[in-house]
Amino acid sequence: MKSSERRDRIRDLLEHSDQPVSASAIAEKFHVSRQIIVGDIALLRAADVQIFATPRGYMMKPEEKPSGKDYMIACRHRQDQIAQELYAVVDNGGQVLDVIVEHAVYGQISGQLQLSSRYDVDSFVRKLEEGNSAPLSQLTEGIHLHTIRCPDDSCFQRILAQLRQSGILFHKP
Repeated sequence: MKSSERRDRIRDLLEHSDQPVSASAIAEKFHVSRQIIVGDIALLRAADVQIFATPRGYMMKPEEKPSGKDYMIACRHRQDQIAQELYAVVDNGGQVLDVIVEHAVYGQISGQLQLSSRYDVDSFVRKLEEGNSAPLSQLTEGIHLHTIRCPDDSCFQRILAQLRQSGILFHKP
C-alpha cells in the first residue's frame, strides 16, 4: 500500500470511530511502525485534517454542536491529587476537555484530555505513572486551568463546591 493510500485509510478510520484510536493500534492495523503512523498523522494535520491527540489516542474533531456549556476553572494541587481533582468533575456529571498552563517562555500550553468517566481518569493517571511523565501543572507549581463541559449550571456548581471543599480550586489568598 502506498503511503498516501494509508493516510486516506487512517483518515477514514478516525472519521468513523467514536472513540480515540491509539497510534499503536493504527500501526498494527496497517502493519507499519508506530512512528510511521505519527508521521502520517503529522502530514494529515499539515493538510488541514482536523485530528487531535488525547491521552488515549487520535480523534477527529467533532463537528456537532456540544451539549452543555463550557466553563473555565483554575486549580492548584499536588501531583498526588490529580485523580481527586478529575473525579470531582466526572463524578458530578462534567467532562474535562483540556488542561492549560501559562509558561514564561512558550506562553499558553494546553493538552487535550477529553475525560468523562472514572475509567478515563484512571487511564490518564496510569499513563502519567507508567510513562514516567510529569503533568503540565508541574511547570507552574501546580497552578493550571481546565475547560470543563457541564450539561447545566447545577452540575458546574456541584463541581465547584467539591473542588473548593478539597482545597483544589485555586484562589488568591
